[in-house]
This record gives sequence, C-alpha cells and structure tokens, in this order.
Amino acid sequence: MGRLILNADDFGLTSGVNRAVAELHGAGALTSATLMARGAATDEGIAIARSTLTLGVGCHVVLVDGEPVLAPRRDIPNLADPVSGRFRSSLGGFLERLLTGRIPSSEIEAETAAQIALLQSRGVRLTHIDTHKHVHIFPSVLRPVLRAARAAGIRAVRNPFEPAWSRRATRGASRLRRAEVSLLRLLEPAFRRIVAEEGFVTTDGALGVLATGTLDATTLASLLRNLPAGTWELVTHPGYNDADLARAHTRLLASRETERLALGALNVNMELIDFSRLGNG
Repeated sequence: MGRLILNADDFGLTSGVNRAVAELHGAGALTSATLMARGAATDEGIAIARSTLTLGVGCHVVLVDGEPVLAPRRDIPNLADPVSGRFRSSLGGFLERLLTGRIPSSEIEAETAAQIALLQSRGVRLTHIDTHKHVHIFPSVLRPVLRAARAAGIRAVRNPFEPAWSRRATRGASRLRRAEVSLLRLLEPAFRRIVAEEGFVTTDGALGVLATGTLDATTLASLLRNLPAGTWELVTHPGYNDADLARAHTRLLASRETERLALGALNVNMELIDFSRLGNG
C-alpha cells in the first residue's frame, strides 16, 4: 500500500484559500499545506498553522510572480524587477534571466532564507519546502534553495516530477501541458542527485502537477486508483473563488473550487502522512 501526502499550495494567498485549507484538513482531506511568506492572507495563514498542529506546513518559496521579503533594489536587484520592486510576473521572463546567468545563486539563497526565517520567527514549524511554479526543478535554483533550507533546519523538499503512470491516469490535461511536463522530466536525474548530495529527503514523485487547472473528482479518482507502492505527494490548489482570489491575478480561479469539492468528497484507503514523516518507514 502506498503512502500519500495531500498538500495544498498557495496557503496564505487569500482568506478563501486559507478557509479551504482549514476545512479540508479538518475533514481529513489534507495533511499538508505550503505557506507563502508574503501572501495577502499570510498573517491569517500563520494563525491557522499555529493553532492546527496536526497540519504539516511547509514554506512555499516564491521567486516569481509575488512580493519579496528582502529589499528588492538593495538585496536582490537581479532577482526582483527594479521598476516594480516585485518578482517578475512571467515564468518565462524569470527562466530567460535564470538560464542566461543573470540571477546569482546568492540572491536566490538569501531570499529563500528570508522567507523561511519570516515564517519561523512567527512560530510556524516548517516540515519542508517547495517553490511557487515548481522553479526548484532547475538545478541553478534547487541548490541555493536547499542550502537556505538546510541552514534553517529543514531537510525535506518536494519532488516535483510526475511519474509516467500518473501522467497516463490524467485525462484532462492539454497536449501542451503534457509536452511541458514530459520535457521537464529530463531534469529528474540531476534533481535526485542534488537532493541526495545536500542530504534531503523527498517523495517518489508528485501527482497532480500535470492536472493543475483541470484536477477534478474523476481525475483524482483515477490517480488514487493507480497509486502504486511508495510515498507520493498529491499537489493541489483548493480555494474559494471569491473577490480576493480575482484580485490575486492567479490563472487558477474556477479550478480552485473544483479541486476543493473533489478533495472534500475524497475517500482514501491508504496511509496519509505529511512531510515530517518522510524517512520514517
């Protein structure tokens, strides 16, 4: 029988997202959530995390499409946009600068450390890290992120790679999304090597990455029906589609409601864990 981590990303993005996380965890449909350090509803998310000790909480490190913790012009002038003072809103723009060597690893490490420290200083016990839009899939992001996490006492990280069996069990994804996920799997050997070298633990893979934006009850049932032995993470983005979410300019609007409803109807017959249990059987 497999072990499964049910994780919600974007904790702290809006009150509606926080409400969904709290409700689903209370119903046994979430074991984990990753909290943004500078989301619009981070303060509320911190309060929920501190009062809900059965919920595993990680740091959702944001390096694109968000607001930094460090002073953008003084501390991270290459990582943040010098005009807006925010991270670049486009993943493509971030990757173009990253892959041409214009974002120093020192800035990635410093900002990651600052986001982790902000949450820990507020009393949040962090179980793991992942990144917004899975940018730690790239080695030049992964190493500095892991260095910052290790310095803060964190030793678990999301494995963002979707296995072949999970891709086959996901029906609703577009051809473009399938091509992107398949192409990025070329980076998996480097990811596993770096994680091992840095002394971190992770899962056997992530489910739901391909289904982001299309994860519904049918797809969820298909994924769980095909779950093999091992330890897996289901990556979800539940929430309430309200005015705050519309103002957040996220591409995941109606789909957050769909995911919330699908998770709420979940009937899981396997061991549910959070990231603090990795490496413990």
